[in-house]
Amino acid sequence: MKKLTAPRLRRVSAVLAGLAVAAVALSGCLYSMIPAGTSASSSPNAPDTAGVSAALKPFYGQTLSWSSCGTGMDCTTVKAPLDWTDPAKGRIDLAVIRHRATGTAKGSLLTNPGGPGASGVDLIKSNLSFAVSPTLIKNYDVIGFDPRGVGSSTAVKCFAAPQMDAYLYSIPPGTRGSDQWNAALGAANKRFADACAQNSGGILPYITTVNSARDMDLLRAVLGDKKLNYLGYSYGTFLGATYAGLYPDRVGQVVLDGALDPAVSSLDVSTTQAVGFESALKAYMADCLKGKKCPFQGSVDEAMSDLGALLASVDRTPQKNADGRLLGADTMMTSIVAALYSQDSWSYLSEALTGVLKGDPSVAFQLADFYNGREKGKYTDNSTEAFRAYNCMDYPLEKDKAVKDAAQAKINVLAPVVAPYWEGVDPCEQWPYPPTGTRGQITAPGSGPILVIGTTNDPATPYEWAVSLAKQLEGGVLITRVGEGHTGYNKGNNCVDSAVDAYFVTNTVPDKAGIRCQ
Repeated sequence: MKKLTAPRLRRVSAVLAGLAVAAVALSGCLYSMIPAGTSASSSPNAPDTAGVSAALKPFYGQTLSWSSCGTGMDCTTVKAPLDWTDPAKGRIDLAVIRHRATGTAKGSLLTNPGGPGASGVDLIKSNLSFAVSPTLIKNYDVIGFDPRGVGSSTAVKCFAAPQMDAYLYSIPPGTRGSDQWNAALGAANKRFADACAQNSGGILPYITTVNSARDMDLLRAVLGDKKLNYLGYSYGTFLGATYAGLYPDRVGQVVLDGALDPAVSSLDVSTTQAVGFESALKAYMADCLKGKKCPFQGSVDEAMSDLGALLASVDRTPQKNADGRLLGADTMMTSIVAALYSQDSWSYLSEALTGVLKGDPSVAFQLADFYNGREKGKYTDNSTEAFRAYNCMDYPLEKDKAVKDAAQAKINVLAPVVAPYWEGVDPCEQWPYPPTGTRGQITAPGSGPILVIGTTNDPATPYEWAVSLAKQLEGGVLITRVGEGHTGYNKGNNCVDSAVDAYFVTNTVPDKAGIRCQ
């Protein structure tokens, strides 16, 4: 979604909410606005307060007040504890949107598009049919919510647009990797972190996935559901798995698509992501070379070498955009990554690379801006800020230089084109609060079946993570989608879609051995 430094890019893409990238079109309109269908009424259930402590009763016993907020949509605000360990410390707001089932509702279906930092409210309001299938729209009240710190909920706030532009797009002085370069990155990260601490109203220590998972249980309860039905994409799989670990007895139908392995460290994420994007880049290049409009020629290896040379050229001599911004190699890598989330965007990547070869960086900037949530010089969301807040609290810092050097050496070998732009200063070193998250396997004993979907050449959440998560979860069942791109459900693969829809609607569970969908 956003980046100034390579470590920022590699960590963001590990948990990116890449769903909407599939809507990139060569018309120049980067968003595909899909109108919601008409909705039928459904009777609200009383809040579920069974077993709730006295301190949490005021939260779990809330009566929701809904108001119309779009075609077939209604919205509300839910109050949640700022600190779940001390509910008296304060409250935060959670923004919630609902599309009522067009048929008879089986209950609520919470959704999360990933990030961390992507708006679940915006996803459902603007792209309902992209998020869920017609079958689920008919059978469930589909719920989108902005997690704490995100969007229309009580939000993390850091930079205004001009400062954000400088942070995300400026090119540091000095040679890449030099002391001067690293010092400039560290100073920029410090300014950003200080602004977040100053402008976020004291919420930063509480912007964690564990707290967000507890918020989801609150949403389940106030919506009147005894168990949580949930569909999470990308980072949303970590959120869903965390929920299952905390509340295994409250797990209903849960699908985790584009799985993130909760046991991997930040450094492992970085390394695996680099290799994943290199693999996706090779797949793009093989496809590109078959067409007449490919900006490269020769074999895949030759084309990859030429792309590496193009990146190095832009690194030496940045290209000036019409708005005055300079396209350096980091921003160019952001544009490449943005397009690799979906095979539907590959032709757009070819257009961007053709432009850069001709000295015109405009299309590359369009992709980078889309990735960064930037439109017409303004930022449409706070996903940069929320992403940083969650990850800096969730992931312990890796301080062992030898371990970091070994990881970079592996990237150099397995991802040579990506590698030069995958190193630098970890921005979380400047975060004003120490991380509270831990990394480890989640088993969720007694939860019942949980479907885990992995795509074989997913660059953002590599397939091996889905395999690992399915094995960790006591009820994990793996669905393999053979193909390219990020996430597998509702992407046109009938095998995947049918299995997920049957699970949600009729509780039909694939064999524990899982299924493989070509």
